[in-house]
Amino acid sequence: MAEDAGMEIQEGEPTFGTVVTDKTALYQELQEDDLYVKYKKLARHLEMLEIQESYIKDEQANLKRELIRAQEEVKRIQSVPLVIGQFLEPIDQHTGIVGSTTGSNYVVRILSTLDRELLKPSSSVALHRHSNALVDILPPEADSSIAMLGKEEKPDVAYQDIGGMDLQKQEIREAVELPLTHFDLYKKIGIDPPRGVLLYGPPGTPLWYINVVGIDLCPKGTGKTMLVKAVAHHTTASFIRVVGSEFVQKYLGEGPRMVRDVFRLARENAPSIIFIDEIDAIATKRFDAQTGADREVQRILLELLNQMDGFDQGSNVKVIMATNRADTLDPALLRPGRLDRKIEFPLPSRRERRLIFQTVTNKMNLGPDVDLEDYVSRPDRLSSAEIASIVQAAVVFSTAVRKNRYIILPIDFEEAWKRHFLTCLFPSPTSVYRQEDRRDARLLPVIWDMDSYRFAFVLYNSLTYISNPPRAVHDLLMPNAPSL
Repeated sequence: MAEDAGMEIQEGEPTFGTVVTDKTALYQELQEDDLYVKYKKLARHLEMLEIQESYIKDEQANLKRELIRAQEEVKRIQSVPLVIGQFLEPIDQHTGIVGSTTGSNYVVRILSTLDRELLKPSSSVALHRHSNALVDILPPEADSSIAMLGKEEKPDVAYQDIGGMDLQKQEIREAVELPLTHFDLYKKIGIDPPRGVLLYGPPGTPLWYINVVGIDLCPKGTGKTMLVKAVAHHTTASFIRVVGSEFVQKYLGEGPRMVRDVFRLARENAPSIIFIDEIDAIATKRFDAQTGADREVQRILLELLNQMDGFDQGSNVKVIMATNRADTLDPALLRPGRLDRKIEFPLPSRRERRLIFQTVTNKMNLGPDVDLEDYVSRPDRLSSAEIASIVQAAVVFSTAVRKNRYIILPIDFEEAWKRHFLTCLFPSPTSVYRQEDRRDARLLPVIWDMDSYRFAFVLYNSLTYISNPPRAVHDLLMPNAPSL
């Protein structure tokens, strides 16, 4: 009993279970206090984030408004009219050197939105007209003087549309078409294809000149440009046509730059053909130039010679040049290695005149009594362009259209033939009907007579314009008389 009494727990002392319960309650109370504090912290953080969100939204709205204003400003400064210039070299990311159309070079700022990879030396750029800041990069095709014909823009002239000129067709196809279509053939043989071709023909003959074959009245059109059109039609190569006078610009350096741009455009679009018409405008024989204009033309020629020597044979770029004055061209341009093939375009022979007449009139409704052989056999020396002009005049300017006929009769060809030579004799009607020369009008009935228009031509020029006629005129008028 005593042991049981000793084992009894005194009243008022906490038991183990009571202690555990109290500890648990205290822990829960402390934990609740920590969660509340954490909640308060999170609430304050959320409030701060909401304030930041509102601030960022306001900043975003302000930036959008600034972006819109900046875009409007860029559009305003990039709007026309702008000044065309040439980018020369960069200085840093924000400035560069440009050349303007006034001939001066400027250090200008570069618009930050421009793609620096497109900004290369010699590229065409647009400058602000007030600050000269570089605001845009123009495409390489921006120069209107340098135009490349697309597939839909190429002429529809075929070789069969050109009468005669069989030898010229063969030579130009061998020199231009064959290297473009069968370039591997030259590699296998181990030779370089021709680089350039020169097409040349007789120049315009003076009005007073007469020879024993016939009369050369008007400037010639021997078919050089027509044959080049056929080459452009039959090849898939890019075709660039430039007139020689277009290289002569107002400011120094513009002409050589255009030459470089032409060959650069041709290399970028190879295989390609460059056709330079009237090359004698920039490629005459060099001399001791005394004026700045002459020196600029010679610099254009030097750049042309350099480009023809420098472009890669593998680029497959061919150059065709045409002129009526081959005797005035610089020998450096004519040497082999630049113009390897020189093709002459003389006046058509009798066989070629027959082919030209047949080609031009093959779609015309001719009368059964029209004898084209009569016009072919006449001794007058006509070019292909003059033959085409006579045939067109037979339809348009003569009685076929005026009398509402749909058949071309021999009288129409006769009228067109006489009208053509009358136009060459009297280029300006006022030269016949002016007050002081009315006496010459009496020659018109004689000229309209086809049997004596040659004599009227000689008489008119020898009496009206030539006080001392040439030997050929004198011999034709009076072959047995002494010299004047």
